[in-house]
Amino acid sequence: MQKVLYGVLGSLILLVLIGFALPREHRIEVRQEIDAHPATVFALVNDFRRYTLWAPWADADPNARFIYSGNPRGAGATVTWDGTILGSGTQTIVESRPSEYVGIVISPGEPGEAKSWFRLEPGVGTTIVHWGFEADYGMNIVGRYFASMLGSVVARDYEAGLANLKEVAESLPSADFSDIEIEHLVVEPVEIAYLAATSRPEPAAISEAMGEAYFRILGFIDNNGLQDAGAPLSISRTFSGSALMFDAAIPVRGVSEDTPRNDTGVRLGTTYGGVVIRVRHVGSYKNLGATHRKIAAYLAALGIERNGDPWESYVSDPGNVPEKDLVTYVYYPIKQT
Repeated sequence: MQKVLYGVLGSLILLVLIGFALPREHRIEVRQEIDAHPATVFALVNDFRRYTLWAPWADADPNARFIYSGNPRGAGATVTWDGTILGSGTQTIVESRPSEYVGIVISPGEPGEAKSWFRLEPGVGTTIVHWGFEADYGMNIVGRYFASMLGSVVARDYEAGLANLKEVAESLPSADFSDIEIEHLVVEPVEIAYLAATSRPEPAAISEAMGEAYFRILGFIDNNGLQDAGAPLSISRTFSGSALMFDAAIPVRGVSEDTPRNDTGVRLGTTYGGVVIRVRHVGSYKNLGATHRKIAAYLAALGIERNGDPWESYVSDPGNVPEKDLVTYVYYPIKQT
């Protein structure tokens, strides 16, 4: 019996010594090339709410509960989960560099604290994503023994996640919105005189239709003793066949009960009031289509829902400002997130 006890004790000592000889840190990193712009991919990894579109564990535990807190995205964003299969835990984004890097701490402040990160590199018209994981097991002998086995499981899950991320990112609108400055604002409604207009979706045709509409609106303003109160607007409505339908509008003041609400097609109304995103476009009106495509890509990547028709505000007078310096503000109403 004594020999057996000595043997067991010797085996335990050997296991401990081997455990201490094993690496205390474990690190894995997998990669995937995605046919999408870095800005799009970054939006999908910089927001825990967007994880549900591609994370490998999103469908593993249908009854798991996820609670989001802190900032909606970027540094300070936190998700806490609790599930039968997934267990419980917390992740917090601690570093966020647009289109380049997202650093995450898993179970911050707890004995099982670990790190995860996304590193983005531009490819040839693509984005190369590196997803890494690192854990320091310290004096945890059991953790050191299981590290290599768990590492292969984590690598497999990460590879599956990046494959899902690739599928999602490549399904979104392909436009690089990293070069536009996007503001989130709350705007107040303003009174406008407006006229419904139709045009072919070509810059020259649109410009001609707008010119005719603004001429009629200005006549309405003069005939009814009103004053223009802001830059001319164009409110996009819809397409009908091959025709673009929009409202040409001018903000006004001086409206009274006696002011006609509909005079030769010109009507009075108010603009949208609420949460919007605003983008400052500088340059030719011909390039506004590209700006709209970038905004659409931004909204899709971040999962932001529209809440009405967009409009353009033509701040500059093209008669006095060179085409390359024309300033236009583009507004998109959005739902509060």
